[in-house]
Amino acid sequence: MHHHKDHGQPQADGAKHETVVITGAFSYTGKYVARMLLGRGYRVRTLTYHPERENPSGDKIRVFPYSFNNPDRLTGAMRGVSTLINTYWVRFPRGKATFEEAIQNTHTLINAAKNSGVRRIVHVSIANPSFESPLGYYGGKAQLEQAVAASGLAYTILRPTVIFGLEDILINNIAWFVRHFPVFAIPGDGRYRIRPIFVEDMARLLANAVEQEENTVLDAVGPETYSFEELVRLIADQLSRRVRLVHVPMPAAYFATRVAGWFVGDVVLTWEEYKGLMAGLLAPEGPATGETRLSQWLAANRGQIGNRYASEVLRHYVLPPTRA
Repeated sequence: MHHHKDHGQPQADGAKHETVVITGAFSYTGKYVARMLLGRGYRVRTLTYHPERENPSGDKIRVFPYSFNNPDRLTGAMRGVSTLINTYWVRFPRGKATFEEAIQNTHTLINAAKNSGVRRIVHVSIANPSFESPLGYYGGKAQLEQAVAASGLAYTILRPTVIFGLEDILINNIAWFVRHFPVFAIPGDGRYRIRPIFVEDMARLLANAVEQEENTVLDAVGPETYSFEELVRLIADQLSRRVRLVHVPMPAAYFATRVAGWFVGDVVLTWEEYKGLMAGLLAPEGPATGETRLSQWLAANRGQIGNRYASEVLRHYVLPPTRA
């Protein structure tokens, strides 16, 4: 049952031919959402920093550049769109790309969406955002949730924890370390918990949110919760690797991560991600919204996990267009 209020645009062939714009439709989560929406008969556009890259969708997805410094152009890119799925954010400050700039850019994006006639925004936040948080990541996400709620647009806000899948950063890279080193450094007591959600479950939540009428805020969480130490053990067991876990103080673990990062040319986990993880922010209570169990997924995909180091820096800043 899809009740789409018709706002004056005649839709000759039924409401399903609405257009949705996704920020980063070729990114990790974006790919899955785009595929799902195309399968459901939507037209899809994307906003991207790399409009010149090969369009992996053939011509199924129309590509527009992020033009934050030209709001009119941004508004134009969203004209005729019913819903904006917004995953835009910076994972770590780098050069000019700061959290402050990401917040500013998101305000620009929300305003452009409003001006272009977008009716609904599906916004990706983070589990446990907080204005009081000393962490820029969580504080910034809280500010943006407020901006979305105040925009006057209908909205769904999704709050994911860690999103696992073949290309994810955390699970894949724990597996990569476990495959390559006999010892694994656990920051602190390792008891802080994590409740990961499968990337396709996350994508389904995003795609389904396009259909919703009411305003909702939803934790995107899977059915299983692990302490960090249990998570590392589970991954090592699935890969049949014998690994010694050593507990080290958080700054030492962070330093080890930075050193490993230099070797692989990446930021493995940011200081803020460590702090969020260790503060238990990635294991909200409440009912599961994703059904895929990490334990089963690991068992099914053990051959592929952690073979390659998944690099965020390469993915965002360095790599030429991918040719499969």
